[in-house]
This record gives sequence, structure tokens and C-alpha cells, in this order.
Amino acid sequence: MQLLAKASAGTRLTPAELLALQDEPLFALAAAADAVRRQKNDPDTVTYLIDRNVNYSNVCTIGCAFCGFYRTRRQEDAYVLSYEQISEKLRELEDVGGTRVLMQGGVHPTLPFEWYLDLMRYLKTHHPKIRVEAFSPEEIKGLAKLTGMTSLEVLRELQQAGLDGLPGGGGEMLVDEVRHAKHISPARISSDDWIRIMGEAQSLGLYTTATMVIGFGETEAQRIESLMRIRDQQDKALAEYGNGFSAFISWTLQTEGVRIHGKAPGAGPHEYLKNTATARLLLDNVPHLQASWPTMGYKVAQTALYTGCDDFGSTMLEENVVRQAGAKNQSTPEREIVRQIVEAGFVPKQRDSLYGIVRAPDPEVILARPAEPAGATPAAP
Repeated sequence: MQLLAKASAGTRLTPAELLALQDEPLFALAAAADAVRRQKNDPDTVTYLIDRNVNYSNVCTIGCAFCGFYRTRRQEDAYVLSYEQISEKLRELEDVGGTRVLMQGGVHPTLPFEWYLDLMRYLKTHHPKIRVEAFSPEEIKGLAKLTGMTSLEVLRELQQAGLDGLPGGGGEMLVDEVRHAKHISPARISSDDWIRIMGEAQSLGLYTTATMVIGFGETEAQRIESLMRIRDQQDKALAEYGNGFSAFISWTLQTEGVRIHGKAPGAGPHEYLKNTATARLLLDNVPHLQASWPTMGYKVAQTALYTGCDDFGSTMLEENVVRQAGAKNQSTPEREIVRQIVEAGFVPKQRDSLYGIVRAPDPEVILARPAEPAGATPAAP
């Protein structure tokens, strides 16, 4: 009980203390995380973002066993979107009041660096009000290898061309013993490289988030070790650059229709909620935690708002990666996000990707709109 009281007060905890807390009942851990969440953020507000995911290409050389999205260059359904196709998707985002595009692809072996730079310039010219957060650390490492440049040089040139931020994709489990297991992804970017590239992005003032996937068969101690890599990097980034991870997002391994199916245990709602609570207690220097409705469903995501999360994520007008690994929820209208937040007992507020409040919508007006099927383009606000 003394350790729970310490956790609830927001005091910095050691990995050993967090490991000891794993023996507590979920609701005791959740109550402590909720207390910390209410200290750090407006206790009555849950934020959300109107954005769009664009997967500019599905060609990738890494071959992760948990990914059903990637293709080799020679497969019939391999693709690279044109600038015009990507721009059309951003116009649809602008039409519904969106503020950010999250853009990722695979590690393409031959797409020239100039293609990426010209894409940034094209999007900033045609969509100057949309923040472009693109290219995970894995993609940045691939571009460094392709060009012979350092990853910092790659990031600097992309930023000069218009890049606003780096998504947290590829974090998964920041423990190489887990991430490089033969049945998972031996060729995956190492934990050290993921942290290093995120640090370089932070040194340039680029927006970054941290992510985590559980269910590979890792132990609770390894989950805490992974979280500690994020906390340690955040301490360093804030001290040296005044800029770090703005948010943390976790979800469970999605295994349907991918090669890892049957080779990893996965994780259920109980473990997910326990992990969000643990993250809120350990990541005392990360301001926001985001619930993952695409992988966990609406009801579990609502519950996560009481286990440390203060944000309901985004509309994700288009999402292909977790969908192709079996996630049942892919995109959702703003109306549905507002409804979920209100039914969970909170006040919904639309934010931008920097967590500034864009508007406080009237729930009655939003909920009076006709219901739209998931995946449909929502009506303009």
C-alpha cells in the first residue's frame, strides 16, 4: 500500500518498484495511474485529433513476421503512390478540418532520396497548413544506408524540405532479445538505433512520439525495460534540447493473417490496460498517453481513459498496416470519437499534433449528425 501511495503521488519510481507493482490488482494499479493522469492533465478533458494515415508505399526489405502490409518489389500488388495521389488524400483531410498527415511506408531499396525530398516540398507547397509527420526511424535508417549519409544528415535535409515530425513506429519492444528473435524480426532496427534516431530528430526540434507493442512473449521485466529506454531518452532530450516525446501509445500485437500467427502469445485487454497504467506511472516525463481504439476496440479504449490515458487518438481516415494484421477497427468518424469520449464521462476537445486545443466541439451538435460507417469520410465540422 505504501508503494501504491507513492505511485499515486506521481513520485518517480524505479524499475524494481514498478516490477513489484505488477503484483497489485489491475484496479489498484489503474487508480494510481488515474491519479497521476489527473495531476498532469485536465481531469475532465479527453483530446482527439482529426488526421489521416497515408502509406505512400508498401515495398519493404525488412520482412517483419508480424507485418501483413509489406510487399517485395516484384509482387503484383506492390505500389508507390504518386505525389498527386497523396495530395488528393490531403485535400480530403483538409475538407474535414484535419490538421496532420501521418505518413509511413516500407524500407524501399531503390526509391531515390530526391523522391522523398521532392514529396515534402510538393506537400508543403500544396498543403501548407497540414503538418507532415513521416518516416519512422526504420525508414530513416534505410535512407541513410541508401544515400551513404548519416541519419542526422537525412533528417536535416528532410526537415529543410518540409518534414515536421517523426512517427514513433517501429518501437514495438525496445529490448533486442525480444525484437530480434528469429520468429519476430531479425532484421529489424535495433533498440539503440531507434533511440538514437529519435534523439537526433529531437535535437532538430522535430515532433516525436514513442510507441510500444506487447504480446511477443516478453516478460513484465522486459516491458518495464522497454519503457525505461523511453524515460531515459526523454530525460536526455528535455535536458539537452528542451524537446522530446509528446506522447506515448501502446497496443497489443495483431497476429491474424501474418507469419507470426501461432508463434507469439499475443496479449488481451487486461494486459493492455495494465501496461497503460504501468506506463503512466513510469513515464513521469512524458505528458500524454493515447488510448488505442483501432487495436483494442472502443470499450477497452474507453476504459484506458481510467488507466492513465488522456487522449483518444485520431480519426485515422485511412489505415492499412494494423488492418492487414487483423485489427478490426481501421478508421472512425469524428462523431464516433466524440460519442465514445462523452459516454466515458469526459469532455471532448479537438487538438492538433502538438496537443494544442483547436476547438471544443458541442457534443450535441456533433452527435446529431447522421451516423456514418467506420472508414467513411466524415462530414465537415
